Amino acid sequence: MRSVPRWTAVLAVLAVGAVVCAFRLHLPTRARLLAAVPQENLPADGFTAIRLSIHSSDGRDLRGVQVESENPRQLAMESLTTNSNSAVAELRAGVLPGQALVRITAPGFAPTELTLKTDPDNNDSMGDGTPDFLRLHDPADRLAFRQWFTLLAEAQFYREKPQSEIDDCAALLRFAYREALRDHDSEWTKAMASPVPSTAGEIKQYHYPFTPLGAEIFRVRGGSFSANDLRDGAFAQFANAETLWRDNTYLVGHSLTRARPGDLLFFRQEGADMPFHAMIYIGRSQIEPGTQQYVVYHTGPDGDSQGIIKRLSLAELMDFPDPRWRPQASNPTFLGVYRWNILRGDQ
Repeated sequence: MRSVPRWTAVLAVLAVGAVVCAFRLHLPTRARLLAAVPQENLPADGFTAIRLSIHSSDGRDLRGVQVESENPRQLAMESLTTNSNSAVAELRAGVLPGQALVRITAPGFAPTELTLKTDPDNNDSMGDGTPDFLRLHDPADRLAFRQWFTLLAEAQFYREKPQSEIDDCAALLRFAYREALRDHDSEWTKAMASPVPSTAGEIKQYHYPFTPLGAEIFRVRGGSFSANDLRDGAFAQFANAETLWRDNTYLVGHSLTRARPGDLLFFRQEGADMPFHAMIYIGRSQIEPGTQQYVVYHTGPDGDSQGIIKRLSLAELMDFPDPRWRPQASNPTFLGVYRWNILRGDQ
């Protein structure tokens, strides 16, 4: 049998190669997602937003596009709107500074990523010692805080035994404040064992303890905020009633007509072992129906008694047997109605 000429084999290989190349040339090129932002750095203030524009490289429809932030505590996805071959995502800075990776995907497209940076924000626009990253800027966040704070405080009145850490009026304030700022997931709900489910929304700006201050969110030293306060002991997890009054709240008036749910009534009884005392104005109960307005407070220890949590209507409080505890402008021991610094602007 005669062998095939070498030049014939070469021609065959070349022919196959040409067919393969032609096939590859006619394969559709995978389209790319093109993303752009007006700036790559944002202040880590909890409210500054940026728009991310997305387009397809070949004009193809962007149906099914998704945008995900690798760390929502640094950069959170707020909204995404798609219009044929383009989309716009709104991203909001968190309060934790750092690198924030954003990943964009869509069916039929190669995924793309971009990295944004959130820079430390140490502003104190009110000069009251509370950094702006702790202040709740969104009215919806402020309302959610008020609802959680008052519900958590009132719920302790209904418990057979309040949370073990609550042993005086300041402890009740610290507990309700801290827990109001948490992520209220299913695990947290189970641990709290609230007598009623909450209808409050979730605070979006940040969740305790994920702040530049960590768990130490109560100011314990006077002065305006500076970057050094992040590490020099100006903030702590513990603060007594006087410190909460002096460094974490501000006066809104001496009339109860100025009070809103979540505001505090402070008293100072000179000569007492614990002269400062606080009550939480909760307004209407979230647990019992009715139109009565209430305050909740812990009496504090007294001799051999560890004290208890009380809930009084405003009518009962205004007619309290000891006039030193009546929240009236004419009462020299009544310091006034105070509001948390993080709610400044919520007038």
